[in-house]
Amino acid sequence: MATKSLSTCIFCKIIKGDIPSYKLIETDQLFSFLDIGPLSRGHALVIPKYHAEKMHELPDEYLSATLPVAKKIALALGCENYNILQNNGKIAHQEVNHVHFHIIPKPSESDTEGLVVGWPTHPTDHDDLKKLHDELLKKL
Repeated sequence: MATKSLSTCIFCKIIKGDIPSYKLIETDQLFSFLDIGPLSRGHALVIPKYHAEKMHELPDEYLSATLPVAKKIALALGCENYNILQNNGKIAHQEVNHVHFHIIPKPSESDTEGLVVGWPTHPTDHDDLKKLHDELLKKL
C-alpha cells in the first residue's frame, strides 16, 4: 500500500506521534482522534495515513476505510444526531490541508452545540440542470 507524508503537516505529525492526541482508532490506513477544538462533546476526526490535500487526490483504499470507522465512532458516542463533514479547499472551509472527516455530535437543537449550517438553496433552471446532468454522465 502506498503511503505519503508531509513533514510540515500537523496531521502527519499527529499520525507519527510527534504531536500528542486523544487517539480513538488506528489502522494501517487511518488514524482517528478527538478534536481539541470541538464543536460539541465527542467531536472527532478520522484522517487517512496518506497525505492528500483534497479528497479526489486520495487513493480509494484510504477513502473506503474511512466511513466504517466514522460509523464506529458515532455508535460509540451514542449520538442519535450527528454530522459527518469533509471540506476540500480553503474557500470550502478546509483549515488543515490534509484530507479529514469530522464526526460532530448534535446533542440538541441548540445553535451553540454541534455544527451550525445554513443551506442557501437557489431556484433551479431545469434546462441548465439537464445540460449539467448530460455533461456529468459523459464523464462518469
